[in-house]
Amino acid sequence: MEKSSPIVGIPAPSLAQRCNSGLKLAGVAALTLLTIGLYRDLPNFSYDRLRSHYYEALTGSCAATSPYGRFPVSNDPFQFLPCTNATWPPALDDPNPGRSWARLFDPNPENWSWGQRAANDAVSANDKYAARGIYMCGYLDVPLDYANQSDHRIARLAVTKFQVSGLARVDSYIANHTDKRPGSKSERTIVIEPGGPGGSGTSFAWRAAEEVTRRLSDGQYDVLGWDPRGVNASLPAAACFPSNAYRDRWSLLAGQYRAVSASPEAQLELADAMNEALFHACWERHGDLGRFLSTALVARDLEEIRKALGEDELTGYLVSYGTGIGQTYANMFPNSVGRVILDGTEYVRDHRELGGFGWTALDNVTNAWHDGFLGECINAGPKYCALARSPDDNAVTLEQLENRMESLITSLIDRPVPGYSKSIGPSLVTYSSLVAAIYSTLYNAESWPATAQMLYELEGGNSTLAAKMLDEAEWKYNPASTPSPFPKAASDDLAALVICSDSYDAPQPTKGLEWWASLWANMTSQSWIAGNSRFFNVFPCRHFATYWPEPAEVYRGHLNHTLKHPVLLIAEVYDPATPLRNGRRLLAEMGSNARLIAHHGYGHSSRDRSVCTDHIAKTYILEGKLPEVQETACYADRKPYHYDMNATDVGPGLVDPVTLWEKHVQELAYLNPTLLG
Repeated sequence: MEKSSPIVGIPAPSLAQRCNSGLKLAGVAALTLLTIGLYRDLPNFSYDRLRSHYYEALTGSCAATSPYGRFPVSNDPFQFLPCTNATWPPALDDPNPGRSWARLFDPNPENWSWGQRAANDAVSANDKYAARGIYMCGYLDVPLDYANQSDHRIARLAVTKFQVSGLARVDSYIANHTDKRPGSKSERTIVIEPGGPGGSGTSFAWRAAEEVTRRLSDGQYDVLGWDPRGVNASLPAAACFPSNAYRDRWSLLAGQYRAVSASPEAQLELADAMNEALFHACWERHGDLGRFLSTALVARDLEEIRKALGEDELTGYLVSYGTGIGQTYANMFPNSVGRVILDGTEYVRDHRELGGFGWTALDNVTNAWHDGFLGECINAGPKYCALARSPDDNAVTLEQLENRMESLITSLIDRPVPGYSKSIGPSLVTYSSLVAAIYSTLYNAESWPATAQMLYELEGGNSTLAAKMLDEAEWKYNPASTPSPFPKAASDDLAALVICSDSYDAPQPTKGLEWWASLWANMTSQSWIAGNSRFFNVFPCRHFATYWPEPAEVYRGHLNHTLKHPVLLIAEVYDPATPLRNGRRLLAEMGSNARLIAHHGYGHSSRDRSVCTDHIAKTYILEGKLPEVQETACYADRKPYHYDMNATDVGPGLVDPVTLWEKHVQELAYLNPTLLG
């Protein structure tokens, strides 16, 4: 059927004209709405637009209008506004949050956050934002405690949606209702969550929503990210320090790695005391909030989001710890499961064990370093990887490179390397900070050229690049970036509260700190790269029950409930955080309720892109079809050190390593903030 052109050239009524005729418009609109409610397919009418005008007339809020109408529209459970720098959810103690939120509406479309224009889309003479998606910001209030109806406290969840259809102008009318109207909701909404615990879904949406909808639905479906309870812009935010500066000060002291501790026992005592102080601060600042942050409660919030979307089943792309949310959700709400992808698969049974979030994540790290970071460097050669060059210009073997790196890194145990840069002044390149950076770089193979260049220069005696790059990851608080000495504190303390909630009933060891000392030694022996970081993730749980003896809810059921639709699992062969073993164990328990892609590539989750993986995922999201076999092997399309490179004109000297590293650190901030600082 041929598309009908929208009517153009009809001037929009002035603001005064619309406001002066408010009651008359309300009456006419009411009758028209009744008619259209019975005959929704009448041509040349936009039901949603007319309903918005009716609401606008009744509320007398014509002052906040735009060429696209007024926001939020009536009966919108998320209260969506076009996103601007001001659209943060209202405070929990606001007596009229809806009114406060509506006042944040900026009627100037130039201040809104629009999506990128497709390369082949011409700019409309009538609407320069035509055919562009838009970012809509909102919030959803949910019970803090679902099981206690007498507790009227709420969690206010921040949400950001990328609406692929954009918005419709009030002076345009769509004649053909068989085509997708601007401003209309897509058939499905892909709900996304990046991991953590503590990862921000709204930040994930800002950075990746347009890529997600293209990758998984050919740009057909809206994408919605939310900040789980306690995270980022959601309220209350689980920040137990008054500012990031204080967190930075103590994390540098308490987070020293085992190899550089003159007395591991004394360092363990110090870290244990700091953990006790942290949870005491969380209690003083937030009271019993720690009882209401478990993964089971986050799963209940996700079900409320599905309901608010008005969709019969959940469509989702959940990554890393998000897969733990997804597994829990699927088995708590099996009849709500639609087309859900769990990428970078955890196995939530592990998280019920004391320390399980830590010691079950170490399988792949050494291989990712040896076969991936170092091995692919040798394969790429010195043109693409700085470390493939030897000081004497001879060929470098993998064994030689591994020995060189071991010598460099272990040399920092006895003495850090002094550093300096103009922006930060004097600094030190320490063993702890360098190993933490190496672990984080294994999450993202696109950062490997930058890390290789940094290590090559450090090996040669030049610490400037290392000082700059490590400083990016070390500090939450940047005194040079803001006029305020105490900006809003990050909600990084949430991770420990979630991890410890989910394992609260695991028996505590009778030997106390002696058991934890043994666990620290075992984990760092198994993985010198990840052992310390993962140990510090779980060590605070020694004190959780002192303040919160029992979470409001945890999920302890099986993971093999019969689902409305099977889910798609993706497990990366060299994933440094969620080993392939996790995906296979989960698949074995879920049986016919799941299919697994064994994604052969590098980095965390399937970010090391594969046509094979993407085809299966897109077919699943668009058509609901999955492979008949339980496990399918897919292989990444490209090798590390060659991403986005033309073999003839790009080498390590032509790529700014600091820029690559800054991008990597920005992504870690919402994917897994526990790896920073």
